[in-house]
Formats: sequence, structure tokens, C-alpha cells
Amino acid sequence: MLIRSIGFAVLLCTLSIGFTMGQGGATLADEYYKAGEFEKAANEYSKLLKTDVTWARLSRYVNSLLKSNKAEDALKYVRKQQRSDEQNRAYYELLAGQLATLRSDTTQAKELFSAALQSSKASVSKLEKIATAFNEAAEPRWAIRALVMAREVSKEPASYSEDLMTLYKATGQTEKAIDEIITTSKQSDKKEAVLASLQGFINTKDEPLVEKALYNKIQQEPNELAYNELLIWYFVQKQRFSRALLQEKATDKRLKLNGGRVYDLGMLAMNNKEYKTAAEAFDYVITTYPQGQLYPFARRLVINAREEQVKNTYPVDKAEIRKLINDYQRMLQEIGTSNKTLEALRSTANLYGTYLDSKDTALTVLDLAIDLGKTDKNFVDRCKLDKGDIYLLKGEPWESTLLYSQVEKSQKEELLGYEAKLKNAKLYYYKGDFAVSKDILDILKLATSREIANDAEQLSLLIVDNTGMDSTEAAMREYAAIDLLLFQNKTDEAVDKLNQMWKKYAEHSLADEVLWLRANTYMKQGKNAEALEDLKKIVATYPTDILGDDALFTQGKIYEERLKDKQAAMDAYQKILTQYPGSIFGAEARKRFRALRGDTLN
Repeated sequence: MLIRSIGFAVLLCTLSIGFTMGQGGATLADEYYKAGEFEKAANEYSKLLKTDVTWARLSRYVNSLLKSNKAEDALKYVRKQQRSDEQNRAYYELLAGQLATLRSDTTQAKELFSAALQSSKASVSKLEKIATAFNEAAEPRWAIRALVMAREVSKEPASYSEDLMTLYKATGQTEKAIDEIITTSKQSDKKEAVLASLQGFINTKDEPLVEKALYNKIQQEPNELAYNELLIWYFVQKQRFSRALLQEKATDKRLKLNGGRVYDLGMLAMNNKEYKTAAEAFDYVITTYPQGQLYPFARRLVINAREEQVKNTYPVDKAEIRKLINDYQRMLQEIGTSNKTLEALRSTANLYGTYLDSKDTALTVLDLAIDLGKTDKNFVDRCKLDKGDIYLLKGEPWESTLLYSQVEKSQKEELLGYEAKLKNAKLYYYKGDFAVSKDILDILKLATSREIANDAEQLSLLIVDNTGMDSTEAAMREYAAIDLLLFQNKTDEAVDKLNQMWKKYAEHSLADEVLWLRANTYMKQGKNAEALEDLKKIVATYPTDILGDDALFTQGKIYEERLKDKQAAMDAYQKILTQYPGSIFGAEARKRFRALRGDTLN
């Protein structure tokens, strides 16, 4: 970088920022200066300046004279050299300006600084040097003028962006600093640095300036992909996927990018559970590029995104499930079964088995999928896990564990293998074999997948906290059996059993877990009032237990997302921040609270 330092000291000291080394190491003058022997330093610098003039030596020489109470000598020297040394005239004008500043003559200082710029404007090199000198003399605003002038002379509008960004930030000109950061993004090798710099403005009072600057840049240079990428990145950072998609589609149309970036954004939205936006992204790809390479993938994923929407809208609408199955079937008829569409068979099978209670049909479809995809080991193993789940829905756990164990063996030390092991651990838990289940879970707590390790940790903790209290472990067995009913989507039967458990074990250590499970079951049934009642009971009765903040955060989500009760949601989120300051939900609660309050920043 051109600019080497932005740390500014008091004005008198700034004539000599830094300890400059000569070409052959530190000079004697530098040693005297460093030791505070300014008269000797001045004498040595005067000798050096006769043969080699540099800004560092000039500023140190003048400062040595000032420190030696020889201000008049300093002024005479600067004025003399200003007239006689044309090559370095700008340096002397800058020094004269500093001396005028010391005399509080700001008008003359400004005139001299301007003269230094005028003396340098003949070449880019001179302007770069005087910019460095201004900066080292603690005159960053004049350094900015020098670099802007150098940019104009060089006719390269993106030059010096990093240096100007640093200077603008140092002088509190945030809007201009952001503009320079964005300009720097045109250099492909600076992308990571640009994102890191912009990230520093996210969730601060200056954040609105980022969006404003990005729009301005795009209007000025609509075909500059770097600016569009930054705006989309910004929207994704703010979880505003629909806005990101609008921008991505516009960019795709204007620059003819064949839908690849829109497709990638759709995948990102899917991963963030923004299913509506994901579906819109994939739909754009299939309608805009029906002959494109991404068509068969997007054709399946648009249905898959809608499937996730349906499955996460409670209570689940079976008519919508049947529509999804029909959509998958039409897609397969249109483009056939291949490695690009086989996942559609898995989705169809799971919809039949999980939501329509057509378990035998589901197994038949999975067998077809395995036969068609037999060359893809991972796909076959995923289908086997699905079959294991369907057999568990049918009440045939031995078939399930056989399939899970096959995948464990096939995918040893792989993510799919850990998933199979977790399913086996849950199977033993459902059957009431808690010791065996816990042994498996303890292994899985070390899994490389954080999600699997967390699931294993939670189930292991549930078992440890609620077994060994009596010889029969009756309460825990009843609870696990209800968990199996919920896995089998038998929600009505599960609620009946949970009601019985609550009456029977209200004083048991499982009591809060019973309320939590019942609340989540009510939510699946779309019974928001009943769910809220159980969640409030957890917060009121077991506020210090592990589920207290979970229950409060879930209340907030019900009020916000389902009941559209803004104030009640804000109250719940605020209580998390005050009553559970260390909660893992703290950051999300604060973000949601601010958004509901209408803050500019999320």
C-alpha cells in the first residue's frame, strides 16, 4: 500500500513519524535523533541532505531544529530550499505549511499545502510521493486530495482505492470510505478483503450507507458484475433472500449468465429454510432455460422446495402432499429417471410413507429407486435408510435395524454412516434399551458432524437425567414409546398418552420434557393456543431448567410467525435477553426483536 501509517500524533511531533532506515542501515543522524540528541541530529541531517533529499530526512531535520529551539533557522532553510530546489519544491512547501500551522497561521498553511499539490501535479509519481508525505505529516485530508488528483491524472478511476479507503475512514468520511471499498471489488484478488471490510459495517449505524453505495455503483456501471455480486452478498448477510433473488435474476438477464448464479442462490435459500424464495429461484431457471444443463436438477428442486413448505406448514395438508407426488410423477414422465432425477423417487416414497400412510407403496418405490440407482453407492444407502424408517413406521423395528446396520458398515466413518448409527441408537431408545442406546450415543458425541453430535448429546442427556431413578424406569419407557408414536406421525394417540403421563408424573424429573413434547405435538397439529399454554407452564414452573429459554423462544416464534401478534412476540424475545442472558437464542432473539420494533438494522 502507498499509505504506510494512519496513527496521528500531536502536530509538532508529526514532522518525524516513524524511524527511517538508510539504504545501508540506520545513519548516524538517525541514531542521534532516536536518542533525542537533536542538535547533533540536525548537523548530520544537513550533511546528508546535500547529496540525497528524502521526505523522511527533511522532516527529521526540520523537527531537530525545532527541538533545538532553532525555529528561525528551520524557516530560513525551508524558504531558501523552496526557491532553489525545484525538484523537491513540493516537500518544502509542505514543510512551510506545517511551520505556518505551528504559528497558528491556518490561512497561509492552506495556501502552502495547495502549492505543494500544484507543484506535484505534473506527474503521478510526484503526487504519490506528496500524498505519502502529507499522510506522514498528519495531514490526511491533503493526502486524500493528492491521491484524487493522481487518480485524475492517471485516468484510472479505480486506482488508490485501498489507500483512499483507509484515509477516508481515518478522517471520519464513512460514506466515501465505503464507496472506495466497493470500487476495490473490481480487482478480483481483493474480493475477500472487500467482504471483510464491508462486514465491519453490518449491524452498525453506518450499515444503510452500504446498500445506498452499492445501488449507486450499479446505476453508474450496470454491467460491472462485482458490484451486483456485492449487493447480493449484502442481502444474503441480512437474510433478505427475496431481495437477493430479484437482483440475481436482473443480473442474469442483463449479463446472460445461463441461470447458474440464480440456481446457486436457490440452493442457499433452501439451506436457510427460505423455501418460497428457493422455489422461485428454481422456477426461474426451468422457465428461462428449458434446454439448459441445470433444467433437470431445477425441475426436481422446485418441487422439493414446495415440498418443504408443505411439510413445515402445520397441520400438514394431505391434499397438498398428493399434489407434490403428482408433480414428481409428471416430472419423471417428462425427463425420465436418471442420476439427475432419482432423488425425486426418494421424495415420492417418503411422502407416501410418512404423510399418506401408504407404507407398502413407499417401499415399492424405494426398491425401484435402488434398482435404477444401483451404480451409486451413496444413493442406494440413502434409500436403505429411508426403507429403515418406513419399516419403523410399519412397526417392524428388526427390519429397520438390519437396514441401518448395513449402511453403518457400508459407510464407516462417513457422515451417512454416523446418521445410520444415530438411527440405531434411537431405535434402542424407542424400545427402552437405554444402556445400549447411550453406549452408541457416547460414540456419536465425538462425530465430525456437529448436528449429529448435538443430537446424540441431547438424547444421551435425556437418558442420563431420567433413568436409574427407579428399578423399572417406567416413566422413561412411556416417554420413549410416545416419541416413537410421534415418529410414526400418530399425533392424536401421542397427545392422549402425554396427557396421561402429565397426570401420572407431574412431580417426576421428566415433567418439563413431557410438557415440551406435548407443546411441540400441538404445534404440529396447528393447535397454537394449547402449545402456548404448555410453553408458558414450562417457563413459569421450571424457569431454571434446561428447557426454559427454549420454551420462551418458541413462544416468540408462535406469536410472530403463526399468530402475527407483534407485541407478544417482542415481549417473549425481550424476556430471553433479560432472563436468560447466556442463552444460545440470545443473538437470534435480539435480531427478531429489533426487526419487529422496526429498527433499520436487523
